[in-house]
Amino acid sequence: MGVTVRDDKKVVDNLVVKCYEVDSAQRLKPTAFMDLAQEMAYQAASAMRFGYDELIVNNLAWVLSRMRFRFLKAPVWGDEVEIRTWHRGALGPFFVRDFELLDRNGERMVEATSSWVIIDVESRRMARPEEVLPKEDTSCHDFAIETPAGKVMMPRGVEPEYVMTHKVAYSDIDLVGHTNNARYVAWAMDCMYYGESGITVDEVEIVFHHEARPGDEIALYKAESDGATFVEGRRGDAPIFCAKLGNI
Repeated sequence: MGVTVRDDKKVVDNLVVKCYEVDSAQRLKPTAFMDLAQEMAYQAASAMRFGYDELIVNNLAWVLSRMRFRFLKAPVWGDEVEIRTWHRGALGPFFVRDFELLDRNGERMVEATSSWVIIDVESRRMARPEEVLPKEDTSCHDFAIETPAGKVMMPRGVEPEYVMTHKVAYSDIDLVGHTNNARYVAWAMDCMYYGESGITVDEVEIVFHHEARPGDEIALYKAESDGATFVEGRRGDAPIFCAKLGNI
């Protein structure tokens, strides 16, 4: 990626939607957007001098805690798009980062907000902002979605349905040795009914409670409520993640 840092502290790149990033309707998959956003987050943090290389020397790493994104207009195979991201600053224990994906005419296609924490990769403790961020202000106070990503929980009064168990394997693992954040959404979407018309999901909200590692067996449960599908992954009795998949 050849990212550019603008004067307003937004980091920008231009991309073409690839064939392996789309579904059978040639729409960009939600998981593919999460992959793009994750790479942009790493690139942007590096450009601002608090990226992977700067953190790992102190045994620290970025971990996604929550994310919400909406497809306003689905990108399709071959679209030329611009992705932008910016750091909104610290909010309690979280570092808030927003994203937007624009078409070649500058119309917003996807909007997203995410909340991250920084952990010690050995002790798993969280780092404080002052331990990581440079002294100068690197934040931009615009927003793609004004309210930061919130908690997602299984709906009350609905009995979740057991769908399947996924054993965490090689294809799930990221560069810090745990399950890549986009894989949880892939597991959740695999729990949805896939009919002749495929699956259309315009909005995703997800919260991560605990990391999943190679060999873990994650039981997946789903429930339907208010037109949305909720999927929770559990390791034993412990919730690992909860996702809400729906349409705007």
